Amino acid sequence: MDSGVFITDGHWRKTLSAVRALGSKGINVTVGESNRLATALFSKYCSRGVVYPSPFFEEAELAAFLLQELTQNSYKMLLPMEDVTLDMVSRHHEAFSKLTWIPLVSPEKLRLAQRKDKVLKLATKKGIPIPATWHIDDLNKIEEIKHTLPYPVVIKPREGSGAEGILFPENPDQLVSQYKKVHNRFPYPMIQELIPRQGSGFGASFLMNERGDVKASFIHQRLREYPVTGGASTLRISARHDEIREMGRTLLEAIGWFGVAMVEFKIDPRDNIPKLMEINPRFWGSLALAVESGVNFPWLLYRLSCGEDFKPVEEYEVGKKCRWLLPGDLLHFIYSRDRMKLMPSFFNFLDQDTAYDILSLKDPGPVLGRILMLLTLLYDRDIKHKFKKRT
Repeated sequence: MDSGVFITDGHWRKTLSAVRALGSKGINVTVGESNRLATALFSKYCSRGVVYPSPFFEEAELAAFLLQELTQNSYKMLLPMEDVTLDMVSRHHEAFSKLTWIPLVSPEKLRLAQRKDKVLKLATKKGIPIPATWHIDDLNKIEEIKHTLPYPVVIKPREGSGAEGILFPENPDQLVSQYKKVHNRFPYPMIQELIPRQGSGFGASFLMNERGDVKASFIHQRLREYPVTGGASTLRISARHDEIREMGRTLLEAIGWFGVAMVEFKIDPRDNIPKLMEINPRFWGSLALAVESGVNFPWLLYRLSCGEDFKPVEEYEVGKKCRWLLPGDLLHFIYSRDRMKLMPSFFNFLDQDTAYDILSLKDPGPVLGRILMLLTLLYDRDIKHKFKKRT
């Protein structure tokens, strides 16, 4: 019997989006997580939930668990959703790929996409605009350049996601102290000019087949995010931006990409030029918006796993919004200085063009799962580790 798809990391919004996207198409979806109180496991579209060893502290045990699971059940596809599980599957790709289809590039290409500094250098070679960037390989260089930088600047780890390790020094003294602080955890982070906050953030999402052909693409614009200084989007809208799409495609083609990825850009309001931020080489947190707008990336991946060829999906509803309300948009509201002037208003709960990442009348269970997940902060080391990495 075909057991459908195995999806990891059941705590996260993007995993719930993938479960709903596949389950609504009649696909059996098994969801794994290291704790039973995981948001996606409460979805009516989750056919089966399993608890597996910690990807952070028991990688060998998790790899053995997945090998056994894939051997005992016939899965069409394995979808690792978070960086830590993606890396683990990549390292064991040869063994896993004998048992199921894995839409994943080679470890070398994945590593390249995860390295912000290497991605920026590749983009420059391809003529893709980037923020002014200083690559540091000697701490003495900080003293040499500290009086020449256009403050404020941003210190950013060479790899990783979220706001961890990102600081915003406003003068030479802060640069030296903050750089050393980040360096102690993330060796030799980059220094970048800070694109003014008024500039809009865009994401260009892609699905590419094993030949490198684009089989689906989608553009969204960030409207709100948390932390407000730069973090995960809490409200975003589907959009068109051909220039950003072409630059994203060019970059992924230069790597030789396969599977899904999102390329992030920010419009520089000083010259109105989109500038590359980074590549997110896996499913992204705002996946629900793409699905709601008509680009069902998980379903399209499943069709590829079945050997189906289809016309590239390029049309979708523009102007559709999707919101991560709890706690994302609520936190944005709390910490925003202009909270009462937000457009659209935080209190605009009945907009017919706005969907929600977790809230759903058709599938209400995950709301309970998200609430119960907070209880695990009291005792579960995995969930503590995950939340720590996002703050």
